[in-house]
Amino acid sequence: MSKPLIELSGITKSYGPVSALKGVDLTLYENEIIGLIGDNGAGKSTLIKILAGVERFDSGRMTYLGQDIEPKKYSVSTARRMGIETVFQDKSLGESQSIWRNFFMGRHLHNRLGFIRVAHEKKEAMRVLTDIIGLRGVGVSANAPVSVLSGGERQGLAIGRAMYFDARVVIMDEPTTALAVKEVEKVLGFARNLKVQGKSAIFVSHNLYHVYDVADRFLFFQHGKIRSELRKEEATPKILIDTLMKCS
Repeated sequence: MSKPLIELSGITKSYGPVSALKGVDLTLYENEIIGLIGDNGAGKSTLIKILAGVERFDSGRMTYLGQDIEPKKYSVSTARRMGIETVFQDKSLGESQSIWRNFFMGRHLHNRLGFIRVAHEKKEAMRVLTDIIGLRGVGVSANAPVSVLSGGERQGLAIGRAMYFDARVVIMDEPTTALAVKEVEKVLGFARNLKVQGKSAIFVSHNLYHVYDVADRFLFFQHGKIRSELRKEEATPKILIDTLMKCS
């Protein structure tokens, strides 16, 4: 069996009197894509924010590669250093900034004098986006602003950035929302390519057909807990829909 990367046990999170997470148990293994399924308000977003280091959990245990995570010391920068990247739809990109600056945002490469290695960053950004992610659009150039990219290409930029900085886990939160059919297929292809690259991922989407396309295992989230679990070999899109209805 593959090695566990992230393990959650009894994770809780409350906002005042509202309990968002009520004892979540979850394991993500090496080279695995989990599909996280649930209605609005089920607690998925809260869980994603905890994994990303945006929010702290109140109680329970979280480990990464067997090492305990101390919630008070865990942050977005800590998660990134450990190899956990989160791709939020359009929210992590500066539309007026160039593609290469977005690619290295907050993590620029510097020379010995402390100056940004601009030429090298441009070359590396385009290498990843064209050779690994496969972006071939007319507007895809290092100096072009992110605003020229389509929705699918923006997701590809965010995913490529995560891969470049050697993320072992990529969390994708509703990556196909409001995209055209061709753009959706691009994003699903990016997600499938993560596994080809040996990465693991958590894929969150309301579209069960999209989740079914990319995930190896499906976790059904409702009322702050995981209510059911299915593996790809025992599921179909219809079974996913039926299971979600039963968990609601």
